[in-house]
Amino acid sequence: MATYKPRPIDTSAVRLGHALGTLVENLSANVHDVWAEKRLADGWHYGPQRDDAAKTHPCLVPYADLPESEKAYDRTMVEQALKSVLALGWPIEN
Repeated sequence: MATYKPRPIDTSAVRLGHALGTLVENLSANVHDVWAEKRLADGWHYGPQRDDAAKTHPCLVPYADLPESEKAYDRTMVEQALKSVLALGWPIEN
């Protein structure tokens, strides 16, 4: 089997304006809600520790209640998605 080598879109030259901060935060909360909705639909529920067998996860809480490290992960995913859109030449307009 070949070794997998990720090749994400180069977004190193793309900067998101400060005005997009609210959009990033709103989309990050939505990303979390989409993830949580899928987990709950698959029978998962809140638990203080992740347990795949018991289907418990500590992040099955509202976005506002997540630890900062989890919010940062969601923000990174959103920021990279927005930067990729811009790097591919698509405009983001307000």
